[in-house]
Amino acid sequence: MPRPLLVLAALTATLAGACSTSNSAAPATQPTSSTSKSNVTGVTTTIAPTTTIDTSRHLSFAFTGDVLAHTPIINQARRNALLLNGASESESPTDFEYVFDPMFARVASLISGVDLAICHLETPIAPESEALSTYPFFGVPPQITDAIANSGFDRCSTASNHAYDRGIDGIDATISALTASGLGQSGMASVANDIEPKIFLVKGVKLTHLSYTFGYNGLRLPDDQQWRSAIIDPERILRDAKTARKLGAEVVIVSMHWGTERDSRANSMQTNVAERLTASGLIDLIVGHHAHVVQPIARLNGVWVLYGLGNVLSNLPTDERWPANSQDAVIATINMTITKAGKVFVDRPVAHPTWVDKDHGWVVRPVLEDLADPNVSPSTKAVLKISLARTAKVLGDYFAK
Repeated sequence: MPRPLLVLAALTATLAGACSTSNSAAPATQPTSSTSKSNVTGVTTTIAPTTTIDTSRHLSFAFTGDVLAHTPIINQARRNALLLNGASESESPTDFEYVFDPMFARVASLISGVDLAICHLETPIAPESEALSTYPFFGVPPQITDAIANSGFDRCSTASNHAYDRGIDGIDATISALTASGLGQSGMASVANDIEPKIFLVKGVKLTHLSYTFGYNGLRLPDDQQWRSAIIDPERILRDAKTARKLGAEVVIVSMHWGTERDSRANSMQTNVAERLTASGLIDLIVGHHAHVVQPIARLNGVWVLYGLGNVLSNLPTDERWPANSQDAVIATINMTITKAGKVFVDRPVAHPTWVDKDHGWVVRPVLEDLADPNVSPSTKAVLKISLARTAKVLGDYFAK
């Protein structure tokens, strides 16, 4: 849906302030030269500098954890829409019923600055003409996918424990909304074939993105429509990865909705499954979410595993169950090189810590950048320092140097 950009920019500035971030791609191979001397004729011969042509291909990625639009976030998106339309709280806007864009504005430059950015949309979209809902059965406004796309994401993983909250219609509505916003997705299907591995191109590289969840909070997909989403099963995942390779995939990325809520440690299920998958030689990267807190990054069998990236956007803690670090997250950026021979090299991930600022419109703040920004208030910086310390305990070794 088109946005009045100037007005939206003003709204974003009001809610969030200004920020700038940067992301650098892998360096290209530099030209080389050589000089050779020959005594055969007694003449010194200089060989002209030669250029080594780099036939490798280079990709940059960004990944985020859970996008959870709780009720206060949806209410803020409605206030954003009202402000854009110059309407009061008592009025109902017509064209811009919900505007989530300002919430992502401060991290948009980082997200849009890579070749492929993948979010995790944990909640389904409410079916058309049905009421919105949040916990325990989510059905959120379709405009959330507009904001995801506008902030620079290219696709989302959608297999989660909430995927079936609004039934088959909710799955269809989610896929429809993502498609309408120009986003790809993995983890849901409107027809049986859609759950199968697919190939897509990024800068000429053939990629496959797979998405799986541990379950559906006790709900069960109909027996004849189990294909609507995908459960974590190492045998199934490896079969899918093999299928992707047969289709020509040069890179296989797997998104996993797993882990123990509120626990910053990877549990035995996560580590066991990760060990099995990475040992196969079929998978190049594993990216996790669900625990709602940041979890470790590890390298198993030469493959990077990002166990949990936290909640990039949520209203947790909503009650006494949720710790303060449920508002902490990281945006993980990764550079990848694919050689002429097809060998994939994945650089060490870089973790960019974020924090959800509820007091200024549920804005996702880039912690390090905002701590260095003179326009950010001392009171906000004080909270950001606390958030940074929490995240550093888990992923401090992966912060940008």
